[in-house]
Amino acid sequence: MSDRLTRARATGVLAVLRASTPELALEASEAIIRGGVTGIEVTFSTPDAPAVIRELIARHGDAAYVGAGTVTTAEQATLAADAGAEFLVSPGTLPHLTRSMLDTGRVVMTGAMTPTEVMGALELGVDVVKIFPASLGGPSYLGALRGPFPEAPLMPTGGVNPDNLADWFAAGAVAVGAGGDLANGASLKAQDWADIEKRSARFAAALAAVRA
Repeated sequence: MSDRLTRARATGVLAVLRASTPELALEASEAIIRGGVTGIEVTFSTPDAPAVIRELIARHGDAAYVGAGTVTTAEQATLAADAGAEFLVSPGTLPHLTRSMLDTGRVVMTGAMTPTEVMGALELGVDVVKIFPASLGGPSYLGALRGPFPEAPLMPTGGVNPDNLADWFAAGAVAVGAGGDLANGASLKAQDWADIEKRSARFAAALAAVRA
């Protein structure tokens, strides 16, 4: 496993955060971190995502693994890197965009679903192939990809929850991305930080059980 993946592998769960305001994004991130999940992927569908990233790093330093998600332009990759993002995630793998992401020197995770797409991402040199939406195939599909790609660092996102977390890691995930089951949209809208913290605690407990 690449040294560049040490932080991602140690963190295990990356919370995919989509919020309607920077303030809600920060509150949700704090609740997630309190619950025990320390990987935060602030998506560019969140207004002023770079400011959120910068503030989270200022507050938590190395105690949190903070990056940017839904990176769809080279400009976003640069803005996120300048804000201190440790990793950059794109939902797909476009060669020009991926090269721009790699040029930042940050850990790069780009999306793929089919074997051809996985091959394309690996050929470009990404650090992690994000299998998305992983809910379409489930852990068995991730395991099937392990046949032709036994050494590829795969991160399923979509359909990951505390009840199936162990199955994803058993299938060979290097880490997982968790969206609605963790940074729940309804709870965010209601500003129910206690619920988000509880969801995070469930994920953290499931990850601890996997590693026990």
